[in-house]
Amino acid sequence: MTRAVLSIGSNVGDRLALLQSVVDGLGDTVVAVSPVYETAPWGGVEQEPFLNAVLVVDDPRADGRCWLHRGQRLEDAALRVRAQRWGPRTLDVDVVACHDGGAEIAVDEPDLVLPHPLAHRRAFVLVPWLDVDPGAELTVAGVRQPVARLLADIEPVEKATVLRTDLELRWRG
Repeated sequence: MTRAVLSIGSNVGDRLALLQSVVDGLGDTVVAVSPVYETAPWGGVEQEPFLNAVLVVDDPRADGRCWLHRGQRLEDAALRVRAQRWGPRTLDVDVVACHDGGAEIAVDEPDLVLPHPLAHRRAFVLVPWLDVDPGAELTVAGVRQPVARLLADIEPVEKATVLRTDLELRWRG
């Protein structure tokens, strides 16, 4: 497996610096960085808004589990606390999808499900993903679908909570 799509978010502390720590921590594996969006919290927990972005990363030695572990190490370095599901967090790094060549990889294990089982319902993932890959596709319920179509199926009120900012993540690309 070589390429993965990562969704990153933060709503505690210096949100932009925490997102930047992911870009910096992944270094030369980063091949694309979306604009930064401010988004409403997802999941029904009352909390502050998030900053979100999507990264495309590439490393021929990495598989989905490797990307999961790299993301967890970056979350740990940001002092992520897992006290409440969908609650506030310093940093969240989700592996959305992994590809080996053109083939999307499917994994269904207790600690890793690929493609991400909720990505198709999250405007804060799909909007920035389309910024870096307008032709992106994602398998949902066994059917490969254009991410643009998945986004079109999300309620307009939810899409309206995904607001592009003037903030930027620095990377070598």
